[in-house]
Amino acid sequence: MTEVTEQSIREALSKVQDPDQGKDIVSLGFIQNIANCGGSVKVTIQLNTAPRPAGDEIRRQAHTAIAGLEGVQSVNVELKALAPEAAPPQENPSALEGKPVKHVIAVTSGKGGVGKSTCAVNLAAALTQSGHKVGLLDADIYGPNIPVMMGLSGRLQTQGDNKILAKESHGIKTISIGYLVEDGTPIMWRGPMLHKALEQFFKDVEWGELDFLIVDMPPGTGDAQISLAQLVPLSGAVVVTMPQEVSLTDVRRAIGMCQQVKCPVLGIVENMSGDIFGYGGGEKTAEHYSVPFLGSIPLTPSVREGGDAGVPVVIADPDGETAHHFLELAENVLAALEKRKSLELPVLQ
Repeated sequence: MTEVTEQSIREALSKVQDPDQGKDIVSLGFIQNIANCGGSVKVTIQLNTAPRPAGDEIRRQAHTAIAGLEGVQSVNVELKALAPEAAPPQENPSALEGKPVKHVIAVTSGKGGVGKSTCAVNLAAALTQSGHKVGLLDADIYGPNIPVMMGLSGRLQTQGDNKILAKESHGIKTISIGYLVEDGTPIMWRGPMLHKALEQFFKDVEWGELDFLIVDMPPGTGDAQISLAQLVPLSGAVVVTMPQEVSLTDVRRAIGMCQQVKCPVLGIVENMSGDIFGYGGGEKTAEHYSVPFLGSIPLTPSVREGGDAGVPVVIADPDGETAHHFLELAENVLAALEKRKSLELPVLQ
């Protein structure tokens, strides 16, 4: 049997290219470690950037390249990436420079399915009901929900200076990739394209004067989160979670991301609170990380009905119990912003 050598493994890996940088992963210096024991090969690949979609493709190709070598019995490819870091705001001009926008607030989560968009839409509606001028930016390029939840459709319009006119509903100005593609069309963009789209949403949209620009983030801690922190100074982030204790890990991930991009955590909101998912996990998590607890949102049919109908529950039933919870959330966010200068980012233990 042909002996597998480190040289033969490196030669195989030299055929694997980083699609974003156009060079092979060996010449880029990505190969951190190669271990071989009787044909069982383990390779550690260290990317020179933060996590990105191309990483999974690099790992797949590396696994295939090594597995094709004679004498290889098993393959384990470990992929590492640098922690995302945003440059200090003063070193990067804001994509909102010259626009009268007072506060940019990201609504984020460590994973999908926690009702983040529902919270973003109703937070925007609650702030509007309180007399503030509010915009809502849908940064979830791959799964835009804002058009449906705000009851909007149709193409975007431009004005004479080629500025994009935000679509308005319920007194809230909105922008979303959902206005630019046909319903059901998959969007398969790499990080640079996503960054450019977000930059255009900030720079080229005629937002007018806003007290708050609420940004509905995609789930997780990837390209969109890094781009947002690089494009605009953030007043803070609202982290959405569910009541279960298992959500602690996901909140840890979201708070860790906020730390990396130097964004204050305004607090945690517990969504879908009730008999099905339980109570109290969000408050315990907020206490654990020493960040404000912004409130609990009950799991009720009216929230789902409002989202499907394009009328947020805060507007559809302003005197109802659920609307009261969202109005309380908005009040707590305002209070957290007032204290933000003294807020300290949580230190993960």
